[in-house]
Amino acid sequence: MFWELAADTWGAEERAAINRVMDSGRYTIGPEIAAFERAFADYHGKRHAVMVNSGSSANLVAVAALTHKKDNPLAPGDEVIVPAISWATTYHPFQQYRLKLRFVDIELDTLNIDIRQLEAALTPKTKAIVAVSILGNPAALDVIRAFADEHGLIMVEDNCESLDAELHGQKTGTFGDIGTFSFFFSHHISTGEGGMMITDDAELDGLARAVRAHGWIRDIPDGLNLFEKGEDSFAEAYRFVIPGYNLRPQEFNGAAGLEQLKKLPAMTTQRRINLKLFQDAFGNDERFMIQRENGKSSSFCFPMIIKPDCGLERGDLFGPLKDADIGFRMITGGNFPRHDAIKYFDYDIVGALTNADIAHDRGFFVGNHPFDLSEQITRLRDVLNKL
Repeated sequence: MFWELAADTWGAEERAAINRVMDSGRYTIGPEIAAFERAFADYHGKRHAVMVNSGSSANLVAVAALTHKKDNPLAPGDEVIVPAISWATTYHPFQQYRLKLRFVDIELDTLNIDIRQLEAALTPKTKAIVAVSILGNPAALDVIRAFADEHGLIMVEDNCESLDAELHGQKTGTFGDIGTFSFFFSHHISTGEGGMMITDDAELDGLARAVRAHGWIRDIPDGLNLFEKGEDSFAEAYRFVIPGYNLRPQEFNGAAGLEQLKKLPAMTTQRRINLKLFQDAFGNDERFMIQRENGKSSSFCFPMIIKPDCGLERGDLFGPLKDADIGFRMITGGNFPRHDAIKYFDYDIVGALTNADIAHDRGFFVGNHPFDLSEQITRLRDVLNKL
């Protein structure tokens, strides 16, 4: 295909790392995962990182850990402020732990949560807020952090689409009490499948490690004393202390991640070069709204919204884009309350979700990759100019 939505970023280094794991004979979680966790935590200036098998699992582990904290845990019925647009598994863990969501509209130009609505979303039952940086573009994370601190809220930062973005020189994913990341095939770095949770909180780190591996005690680091240990060392190795899952990654994922992390700065630089080409091509096009950069985007892709009343409908683009061999899809997961799964949620909608609806109905994106896309962007411009 001329312009795919996703592209392979593995080279000889990742393949050699996979062979290294094969030669070791250990495929399940072990030293490669531990090394990648340490390198990823250091890259973000955080004390702890816990790798899991997907970004969705990172969100699940994060929410689960927060429900088991000794002090001020999340509890059924507590309310969580969330943006209307994100991926489905931003929301699902809160439903699984019986929390109530308060959906807030987005800013149409950034695609991130409209911070002007935060006060209206706050109630006496609000316990947490979720900050999502959409498609590489930092949300107003500093404002959300200040809002959380002012009102005593937990801040969960879903950074699965925005690895290596920055706001005021600080990496996205580091503003929250917990930050989550995805290493799916199409994301900024890929471990095949994989995700990460980072935090400075040793208790959350220990709880996440227990949740990741069946809820047993033996993966909790020594010295935390989260649970009183028994005297029978044989039984302790298989003692289950909290409800858990098997969300462990494989050594292959950690080995590939170590190599991908080394390449990340250069890959982000190329993504930003492509972003500038895209901005130059479409920044003044009166038919389309493109994402206004907040801080320093790591440019997951190139989202576009067809402006209402410009004479074009989204369906008008599908045929020409397909004919030009250009891949496209909807913006993230669209307006989540419009999906069938919402019937399983306890939720409120704060005001109207007007902008989320416009993005849902009139938005799409094309891919960005860590290699030169000047030819692809030129073709996209030529195709759209003929409409």
